Amino acid sequence: MNDWEKKFQKILTNTSLASDPAHDFLHVKRVVEIAKQLSSNDGGLLEIILPAAWFHDLVIIPKNGADRKNASKLSAQKAIEYLREIEYSSVHLEQIAHAIEAHSFSANIDPQTIEAKIVQDADRLDGLGAIGVARCFSTAGLIQRQFYAEEDPFCHQRAPDDSKFTIDHFYKKLLKTAETLKTKSGIKEGARRAVFMRDYLNELERELYK
Repeated sequence: MNDWEKKFQKILTNTSLASDPAHDFLHVKRVVEIAKQLSSNDGGLLEIILPAAWFHDLVIIPKNGADRKNASKLSAQKAIEYLREIEYSSVHLEQIAHAIEAHSFSANIDPQTIEAKIVQDADRLDGLGAIGVARCFSTAGLIQRQFYAEEDPFCHQRAPDDSKFTIDHFYKKLLKTAETLKTKSGIKEGARRAVFMRDYLNELERELYK
């Protein structure tokens, strides 16, 4: 961890992060580490990637909040304020802001740079695999969402409705996430994590219907 990262981390520890375990400080640290791994394979400037990864979730709006689509834009604005306060180089501020804004599903912003693609992939990879399953059910408990629809838990004969059922979120969003990844190493890792999630669903179906 370089000196700038220590400053980023210090800012976060003094900031009120989300109480949601799916978007807590550990999530941020995982995204940072994934972003570093992707950058080592796919390039990009760490001067842009690291601050964007550390600050990508500065503003969290509840999952069902009406203004959720603006959370990444608000996070970018706050990140730039912090970076200016600590006198971070102004050369890359615009690209850092773009990478933060573009990471979000809800914002629906297409990442235009390799750095933005890496930050977006890093965040989305943390929603896949074993940690993705854990985060999904953590959020379910937080918003008091039922685990599955008793009559058709795995959406065989109905459209997924993740406003009501947690397992539906796998079909509505999570498994599709792997198809949205942009970097070569992200795509490869996303496919591996998606296999784990499908295996989990297969095992769950076996347990429910054995």
